[in-house]
Amino acid sequence: MAKIKVDGNEIEVPDHYTLLQAAEEAGAEVPRFCFHERLSVAGNCRMCLVEVKGGPPKPAASCAMGVRDLRPGPNGEAPEIFTNTPMVKKAREGVMEFLLINHPLDCPICDQGGECDLQDQAMAFGVDSSRYTENKRAVEDKYIGPLVKTIMTRCIHCTRCVRFTTEVAGISELGLIGRGEDAEITTYLEQAMTSELQGNVIDLCPVGALTSRPYAFQARPWELTKTETVDVMDAVGSAIRVDTRGREVMRILPRTNELVNEEWISDKTRFVWDGLRTQRLDRPYIRRDGRLQPASWSEAFDTIKARLSSVDGSRIGAIAGDLANVEEMWALKRLMGLLRSNNLDCRQDGSKIDPADGRASYLFNTTIAGIENADALLIIGANPRFEAPVLNARIRKRWRRGGFPVGVIGEPVDLRYAVTHLGAGPQTLGEIETVNRDFYEALRKAERPMIILGQGPLAGANGADVLSSVAALAREIGAVTEGWNGFNILHTAASRVGGLDIGFVPQEGGLDASRIVSGGVEVVFNLGADEIEIAPGAFVIYIGTHGDHGAHRADVILPGAAYTEKAGTYVNTEGRVQSGSRASFPPGDAKEDWAILRALSAVLNKTLPFDSLGQLRADLFAQVPHLSIEELSNVDAAAITTLADRAGPLSGDVFRSRIGDFYLTNPIARASKVMAECSRLARGEQLQAAE
Repeated sequence: MAKIKVDGNEIEVPDHYTLLQAAEEAGAEVPRFCFHERLSVAGNCRMCLVEVKGGPPKPAASCAMGVRDLRPGPNGEAPEIFTNTPMVKKAREGVMEFLLINHPLDCPICDQGGECDLQDQAMAFGVDSSRYTENKRAVEDKYIGPLVKTIMTRCIHCTRCVRFTTEVAGISELGLIGRGEDAEITTYLEQAMTSELQGNVIDLCPVGALTSRPYAFQARPWELTKTETVDVMDAVGSAIRVDTRGREVMRILPRTNELVNEEWISDKTRFVWDGLRTQRLDRPYIRRDGRLQPASWSEAFDTIKARLSSVDGSRIGAIAGDLANVEEMWALKRLMGLLRSNNLDCRQDGSKIDPADGRASYLFNTTIAGIENADALLIIGANPRFEAPVLNARIRKRWRRGGFPVGVIGEPVDLRYAVTHLGAGPQTLGEIETVNRDFYEALRKAERPMIILGQGPLAGANGADVLSSVAALAREIGAVTEGWNGFNILHTAASRVGGLDIGFVPQEGGLDASRIVSGGVEVVFNLGADEIEIAPGAFVIYIGTHGDHGAHRADVILPGAAYTEKAGTYVNTEGRVQSGSRASFPPGDAKEDWAILRALSAVLNKTLPFDSLGQLRADLFAQVPHLSIEELSNVDAAAITTLADRAGPLSGDVFRSRIGDFYLTNPIARASKVMAECSRLARGEQLQAAE
């Protein structure tokens, strides 16, 4: 720690802080354009100038000068800086004048209006006239894909976008070419960006040079109602803000959560909002004469009641989809209990995870933030770049610090950081010690080794054996110790951990998802499970939001609410309990899913014991207490040892990721035109790479 005086106030800060960080620690506000806490220092804009006492007779860039660079006073006094002297003010006004020489006067039509750093700082440091009379420079706009719109004449060359794509996203797709007046940011070959995190450059851009193409000219920020909630496009549970105007979602932005997503979100999370408007189910439907026809709620409920009246409970099944929240799964589980059915499952991909083995057997035990403390990593059958892009960025962040060997067993994929490809399948996992001795020794000698097991191997026929073998490997290399748990399951479905926590799996003698959909039951309750095919013959009751696979197979459709249209609890892949909030209302006659199940239970004379969401949660928390605490709960790592004791010989095919097309993984994404365009571009790039 070092002592420093800022505007006369003495504070103590870490000696690796920059002057800008030290000033902010002291409560002083320092303007900036190029500096960002999560990116390397560029020192481009010079807006953060401060005066250093005893230093050179000119202002210093506070982002590029460190606290340890300061000299104490002649008698050992603490170094002193000033952020609001006349010299500093005049210097910042000069910098602002330079920045505005070529900046176009188009604030009224700029999508950054109202949220623009340049606007805000021009109010504080701008002047009412300029000494420069030359014509303004113009730069041709670049095409960098369907997500990010460019108006490069507005660019002030802060290079935040360049540093983000290179350092965080891990691909050098943007750069600065030319010198002086000819300098400009470009993609070099002017082609679409390929990073699945590229939308974050919109938030990073301090001016209107990079804006959201789908959101262009849609709304102004002061028109929007802002709701804080959580993302369900993957199992990371990123913190997001949903902006709505009336009943429509206009955009989705990230919120800062240091323990989960820092301040980044994936492109699917950010741009999927147009899928919330299209192909929506807004009224009940009943299949008559082979065709789905509109009906009233009472007609739909009566049809279900008539069908269930002649069916035994053992011939009824329920499947929960990837986007379901805990409350609606709990309501469906309670209803299945009243119908005397043990056939229920939240693992529509066939994953061989069993909550009876303990929470540690299916969680990302290291935690997402804990990745930064690891010193070796083995990835088995997962592609975190597409299964959890924000988590993958955290792995890359740790890799960039060095001393972090990464090995992969599975398909050879580009994860945006250097990896050692060990092999493709179960044989490599069983013989890892001899396949690559150097990596195995690095893993074994690491103080805090990590293993990440994906859903692909777990969904195979030998998924349970793979789980046990990975647990045995974790024990063998010392990944599970007193203060460290390096055994991690990477989930891809937002609903999965919550479903496992409440026991939404086959009860005693019950059928799992594969047997439910293959003809094992006569009636299927489908709670938004659109990634599984239900064989002909069963009567299907679909509760969902979009006209997707599940609705096409349904005999009765009960329109539900999307994740932005209901309050609910979600548990992310590390076991963190988070609450989502309602930002808008479902269209037409659609209702919240738990309310649909409550109303249906009354018609079936199996009334559920709650009439409101609060009562439902009270019932839920009484049975599963840890869901009432919005944080990580302590997990007993002994479950991993129990799993390891069951390990045996392995066989099977290559370990493959469960994500086929990153942009089209759920009904909302498949209804989105923006995601369809991204998918088309991604497939084209894959074909070119294959050729």
